[in-house]
Amino acid sequence: MVNRDIKFSLWLDFVEREYLKNEFSKLIENETINGATSNPAIFASAITTSPAYAEQLKSLTGKTAKEKYEALAIEDIRTAAQALRPLYDDDNDGYISIEVDPFLSNDTKGTVEEGKRLFEAIGEPNVMVKVPATKAGYEAMRELLSMGISVNATLIFSPEQAKRCFKAMSKGLEVFEEKSEQKVDAVISVFVSRFDRLLDKDLAQEGLDVSMTGIYNALKIYNLVEKNHKANIRTLFASTGVKGDTLEADYYMKALLLPHSVNTAPLSTIEAFVQSKGVRVKELVEDSVINGYFTKLSDNGFEMNEIYDTLLKDGLTSFEKAFAEMLESLV
Repeated sequence: MVNRDIKFSLWLDFVEREYLKNEFSKLIENETINGATSNPAIFASAITTSPAYAEQLKSLTGKTAKEKYEALAIEDIRTAAQALRPLYDDDNDGYISIEVDPFLSNDTKGTVEEGKRLFEAIGEPNVMVKVPATKAGYEAMRELLSMGISVNATLIFSPEQAKRCFKAMSKGLEVFEEKSEQKVDAVISVFVSRFDRLLDKDLAQEGLDVSMTGIYNALKIYNLVEKNHKANIRTLFASTGVKGDTLEADYYMKALLLPHSVNTAPLSTIEAFVQSKGVRVKELVEDSVINGYFTKLSDNGFEMNEIYDTLLKDGLTSFEKAFAEMLESLV
């Protein structure tokens, strides 16, 4: 549940047309969530499996596959933004994110142009443009924020990525804040569970703690962001759903219930979190404890820089694959 006292936000990591028109509003009214996110994989699943898009698709005959996708996505994001708008007006987040074409991850100019175009087409102020944390992406984040477009930096695995995002975001916000008092926010989306899915088997063989790497890495980045004290730049914990039955469904959410942060999760994970009893706000973990954990990993042959690179490449590839498959289905 959202906790405004400590500025903890909970966003739904799911978009599908029928759901947005029905159950979505209940989550908002019950103060379960105060925002939502989407990504290429989520839209690919929704568009290719839900019959809710058939009628609009009939009206898009003759359009390219990407034009069809954008028309569908723009309508869904606009619907979500309008449902969330009262929260935004009440300074209670109310954001919905839409990601730029993942094939633009190395194209600053293309990312900025597409992000601006999508934002203007949706026509709601409470839309965040999601930009992958690549070299080209950092500059795009700065430019979009300088225009007054809120940004969700995604696919962040390493502290170095987070630092570069924070620097770019700060510069963009400074430019915009000099010319406007409009509200603009930014989040640094740290992926969590993918570390453990990649490493746990090898960690167990070495007799090391499992299902903790993603949490400690997320905490390291959270501490880094918080030490810079920027009210409108927050850490967002993403990829917080679990796979299999070895962990509680809301394991990562409970471990990362921290002040001035956002957690985005699938519906099933949020439902488990709401049903949990006695969930408490977590105490901050000292950097010395976090560094000690990663020193132990290094001593046992786990090179974090290599792991960060692998996860980023895999993340970019998976989004590109999902996007390409979705476009193919719309031809």
